[in-house]
Parts: sequence; structure tokens; C-alpha cells
Amino acid sequence: MTKYLGLFLLVMLSITVSPALLRAEDAADIIRKSQDAFFAQGKDMQARVKMTLLSKSGQQRLRELTMLRKNGIGGEQKYFMYFHNPADVRGTSFIVYKYPGRDDDRWIFIPAINLVNRIAAKDSRSSFVGSDFTYEDVSGRDPEADTYKYVREDTIQGKPCHVIESTPKNPAEYTRKLSWVDKATYLPLKDEYYDVQGSLYKVFTADKVEINGGFPTVTKRSMENIKSGHKTEVVFENVSYNVGIGDDVFSERYLRKPSEKWIK
Repeated sequence: MTKYLGLFLLVMLSITVSPALLRAEDAADIIRKSQDAFFAQGKDMQARVKMTLLSKSGQQRLRELTMLRKNGIGGEQKYFMYFHNPADVRGTSFIVYKYPGRDDDRWIFIPAINLVNRIAAKDSRSSFVGSDFTYEDVSGRDPEADTYKYVREDTIQGKPCHVIESTPKNPAEYTRKLSWVDKATYLPLKDEYYDVQGSLYKVFTADKVEINGGFPTVTKRSMENIKSGHKTEVVFENVSYNVGIGDDVFSERYLRKPSEKWIK
């Protein structure tokens, strides 16, 4: 009798307790899976990236680059980015070393002055080459930097999503962020960023998802600054995974003179 009473109470509890409360402890795990799906598929990745900067008045500026990424041990990652166009930034290259639980290391090579500069950790929240994406948006934010709350279930682009609220533990670019995470792929389909006044100021959308090398990949994405009206659209082309990128690519030597094999 006691056994059946316990089962009855368990069923009643699952009916009456809010789904949001039941899933609150899972919110952080969903964000970690989302970060892995968006930033860490495969052992490595190579892509040609076209970035269009759109002003409120309709003016356009194009950036074209090659992006390389290699996963390391324990969540560490390395990124290499080489700019092909426009002419005034051609040859500029970045390296990012990402470490779980501490600040990333970033370096930039500026060919006009033939100089490698280290980018300060605080600049992770700065604009990436004049776009509406920050350096952190490009290579990912440490999941341990925020606390999380499961808000609700929702559907976006016809896909069932988890909606998760992120709150930074320390001062950050935003004070609150809402993320719509695809239940099937864990890819982020939309992010809303809120400022210190609690106002929405920036929106990320995943505009196109394709399968590349067996991995669901966001091949078109946008970031719009709601307040300024400026928008950045990014298209990933020729995306390849597990291509065998060596560690030597992520070095100062390659920063100054990258291999044609990897940046073509």
C-alpha cells in the first residue's frame, strides 16, 4: 500500500509542478550542449566566411575571411582567422586560444606595420572588425561565466526550442540574455541581449542551418543592433570538418605568413 501511495504522490507532483521548475537544473547543461553544437563540432573546422555590414541608411561593407578552428583537450580551442578582403585589411590575421574557466589569449597581425599585437582580455566584448558581433560572439563565451534559468518552451522557425535566460556573474556586454535553443540539434536559433536599463538592444538569429560533414551547421547568421539600426549578416561557405589542421597553424609564424593550403 505504501509503495502505491508513493507512486501516486510522485505522479501528482509531476503534474502540479511547473515544467520550468522541473527543468531549472538542466538550463546550464542545455547551454553547454548548445555551445558545443555551435562552436565545437568535429575535431576541427575550416570555412570561408563572408561578412556584410549594413548601416541603417542601407550602406554595405563586405569582409571576407578564412576561419580555422581546432579543438584541444578539456575544452580548449584554437582559432585562426585570415582576412582576404577588403584591400585595407587584406593579410590581417587573428589567433585565439580559448581556455575553460579563464580569459582567452588573442593576437592580431597587422601587415601595414608588420606587427603582432596581443589583444587585452577586456576587449573580448569589443566589436569584431567593426561588425555587430563581439570577439566573444565569434569564438564563444565561457559557459561558467553566467548563471542560467529555464524560462519556457517555445517554437521558432517551426522548431521546438528551450528558452534559457543567462545572467552574467560579473559585468559583461549584457545584463540578461534570452536564448532559443533547438531541442533537436541544440543550435541557438535566436538570442536577445538586454542592457542595464533592461531594454532589448541586440538580436542574434540563425537564418539558415545545413548539414555539413554530418553536423548541423548554422551557415547564415545575423546580429542586429536594435538601437542603432546597424546589422551584420554572416555566411559560412565551403564548411569542412575533421580536415587535419596541425597545431603549427596557430603560431606567430603562421600569423605573419599563413599557409596557402589553409587560407585558400
